[in-house]
Amino acid sequence: MNRREALLSIGGGIAASVLRAPAWAAEAAIPETTRLGIDDFSCNIRSRAEQAGYTPRVTHDPLTFLKYCHSIGAGGLQCVIGRRDGAYVKELRAYAEDNDLFIEDSAWLGGKVDLERFEAGVRSVKAAGARAIRGFCGGRRYEQFDKREQFDEFANRSWKAIESVAPIVEKHRIPLAIENHKDWLIPHMLERLKRIDSEYVGVCIDTGNSFALLEDPMDIVKAYAPWAHSVHLKDMAVCEYEDGFLLADVVFGEGTLNLPKIVEIIRKAKPRMEFNVEMSTRNPLKVPCLGEKYWATLGDVPGVNLARAMRYVRAHASDKDALPNIDNLSVDEQVKLEEQNIRKCLHYAAEHLNL
Repeated sequence: MNRREALLSIGGGIAASVLRAPAWAAEAAIPETTRLGIDDFSCNIRSRAEQAGYTPRVTHDPLTFLKYCHSIGAGGLQCVIGRRDGAYVKELRAYAEDNDLFIEDSAWLGGKVDLERFEAGVRSVKAAGARAIRGFCGGRRYEQFDKREQFDEFANRSWKAIESVAPIVEKHRIPLAIENHKDWLIPHMLERLKRIDSEYVGVCIDTGNSFALLEDPMDIVKAYAPWAHSVHLKDMAVCEYEDGFLLADVVFGEGTLNLPKIVEIIRKAKPRMEFNVEMSTRNPLKVPCLGEKYWATLGDVPGVNLARAMRYVRAHASDKDALPNIDNLSVDEQVKLEEQNIRKCLHYAAEHLNL
């Protein structure tokens, strides 16, 4: 795929003439600085645009990305860091410490892990001063799998991978935080964590993901707070549609979640916890919980959960036209909107969340 074709795949048919380098490095940070970090998925549009030739490149390199996050007022970063040479690690750590920033690594654990490579990465991120490694395994189980047996195979692979790296994170004393990424239900996650039984293996709490599995957001926070090593803080808006409901990431304060209460609960359990915004600028996700395929891997979810979730959706429904829609925006406009959304979340965190 050439540069223009790649851009068309991102921008929905927008010509390459929209290319214009955002001068982020020349922009002043927002007046309020915050301890809230930025998860790299919050910059997914920018990342894809950069890969297609959009400049300057910001997200490809952890140190450059950290400098960008700092420039817009964030207090840290969560991204894939992995194995790095000693000079790079020293530079990354020095920048973070000189500017009072935190960093967290990310690692895929959805299948067999190269343990030697994983440990080399752990050594690097530990030396760089990373406070945790966020582990992620899969996607949306109701879209990814057609049969329960398929999901069970995936779950077994993933937890074997997590169990295989547990001795490594224990050895190096760096927490591993497994995200509730539209895959694990509360009972499943907690049963597996208790089986591993390690103070260094816990949860990356995503405050919005599990509603797609019909779990109440506050139940998620309360269940996982004692196990938390990392947090993806997000707000969400909902709206009913014919097959279930739409679930949208929205700017902090514009959705249904009680973010101050969520932060309070997590902070009570883990006073030194750091938080990352995961604000995905995209169209709403469809959660087809009224369709048969959705239940192929969720047959053990009580029917009362469906009733409760749909009551929640109806009680908190946004107007469908008010939900995010980026289909008609150019690449340039999408990148700009994505950064605006992140900045608004940082501002809200500073003003309302004591972060």
